[in-house]
Amino acid sequence: MSTLAADYEKTEMGTIQIAPEVIEIIAGMATVEVPGVAGMSGGFAGDIAEFLGRKNMSKGVKVEVGQREAAIDVSVVIEFGTRIPEVASAVQHNVKQAIESMTGLSVVQVNVHIHDVIFKGADKVEEPETPAQRVK
Repeated sequence: MSTLAADYEKTEMGTIQIAPEVIEIIAGMATVEVPGVAGMSGGFAGDIAEFLGRKNMSKGVKVEVGQREAAIDVSVVIEFGTRIPEVASAVQHNVKQAIESMTGLSVVQVNVHIHDVIFKGADKVEEPETPAQRVK
């Protein structure tokens, strides 16, 4: 999808313009607020940026913005054990509501792409206790 800057609103004092990156950030933050979403999937470039210490709030989000409407694609990682259709529906609702309330744009589509499932606590590896560790 292409990202287009839109002339959002013209007033007597000038033009109000919302950058597509702002809409990407709103969509990304609204997505990760949903219970069951473990994170965003931004592909190789997004992962490298995070590894280098840059927090990318628009990771995994693509937007297409017109004069009055926006279409959003979000790529997410879901927590294992959650109902994927319910989580995806909640993401669609939350993203649509956040963008419409903050920008005034009408959201015509929110496409949710599930890229992975992650297990809770998968990053924690517990080592078994040995007798030497219990007694000092």
